[in-house]
Amino acid sequence: MTEQRTWGGRFEGGMEQLTADYTAGMDRDFWAHDIAGSVAHARMLGKQAIIPAADAEAIVAGLALVLEDFRAGRVTWRPELEDIHTHVEVLLREKIGDAAGRLHTARSRNDQVALLNRMVVREACDIAADALRSLVLVLCELGERHAADPMPGYTHVQRAQPVTLGHHLLAYGEMLLRDLERFADCRKRTNVLPLGSGALAGSPYPLDREMVAAELGFESVSRNSMDATADRDFVAEFAAACAITQVHISRFSEDIVLWASAEYGFVSLPDGFATGSSIMPQKKNADVAELARGRAGRAIAELVGILTTMKGLPMSYDRDLQEDKAYILGASNVVLPTLRIFAAMVPALGFNLERMREASGLGFSLATDIADYLVKKGLPFRSAHEVVGRLVREAETRGCELNELPFESYSALSPLFGADVLDITVDSALADRDVPGGTAPRQVRLAAAALRAALG
Repeated sequence: MTEQRTWGGRFEGGMEQLTADYTAGMDRDFWAHDIAGSVAHARMLGKQAIIPAADAEAIVAGLALVLEDFRAGRVTWRPELEDIHTHVEVLLREKIGDAAGRLHTARSRNDQVALLNRMVVREACDIAADALRSLVLVLCELGERHAADPMPGYTHVQRAQPVTLGHHLLAYGEMLLRDLERFADCRKRTNVLPLGSGALAGSPYPLDREMVAAELGFESVSRNSMDATADRDFVAEFAAACAITQVHISRFSEDIVLWASAEYGFVSLPDGFATGSSIMPQKKNADVAELARGRAGRAIAELVGILTTMKGLPMSYDRDLQEDKAYILGASNVVLPTLRIFAAMVPALGFNLERMREASGLGFSLATDIADYLVKKGLPFRSAHEVVGRLVREAETRGCELNELPFESYSALSPLFGADVLDITVDSALADRDVPGGTAPRQVRLAAAALRAALG
């Protein structure tokens, strides 16, 4: 049997140890957030004369001592105290005595927990945004450096048209910028103070909620006490931002894994971000990218988990919501380390620019440019498409590329062809796409500058 320290009056006897273990909170690392919320609450209680000013001052001073104990590692976790909120309150009582009992005036664990969650998610959004900013800057630098270096562009994992390496990398930069914006949006909706909502119905005390919001950095206070204590859509939104980010990293990882293979040979992996084989001495495996790709499943699972937890809950608070911290931590523990290691690994990748250039002109990748050549001379695109399709078939038969066919093969299919059709190259194909969003080197440099500017 164990003793409950915050709600035992209604009960006879103690709680079964199995129950205590099963219902224990997952918030033991969030002491700084809980103490900050309690300090702001205590100051407000004293200012509003809800509790004696001397008690409020003693509580604030005592909480500072409790915070020092946590920082110094002097706190031993006691499972019978259930969660971080009770630990702080019990430790405070040990510091200042009975005055500690006034701290919980005008609040419930329901709005206290909601406050803690919002503070944790808000902080996690900031950390994710900073990590994304670092990675996007890396991609901007590489985009500028490789703005004119050709490589094959792919659709259906088949060579399609030439692009530049810079253009390809900046595509991920754009994705990750949107991820950053998603975390910023989530932070905005998270940054609403729930404290003062009580268990579900609000408070009978003359609270100054705006004072608490200002001290804790919240932009506004909640308008509905039931919503404030019962909903966790901000957790779901955070998990969604994490899942989408990890999916984007997973796609980037897939490219890195393919590029590092002998079949592609586009990238050499830095030793510090690769592993070997226990049996094959020649192996150099892209394990960082593979693990990031695999962990996308974990990030997606956290999103599915919080949505599933929420979907059947009646209004207002239910103990199911205790699980929210597992999803916050699970999503954070996947995405944040992934962003940090990618920001370090990607600049260290060794790009085989010669191999990429060679591959960019293979596989009839200039076929569309030849069709465009005919269109610019007045032939409808569908007709031009058919003509060039016949040229591709002939090149396949001959076992050569389109620019290796004799001019007679072109002129036999259309009188619009001039000898200059054989001058179409990878570089000319890139240069022709000089429109906003295109892969022309000038546009790639402009896009890199715009992406950098969008970071603020």
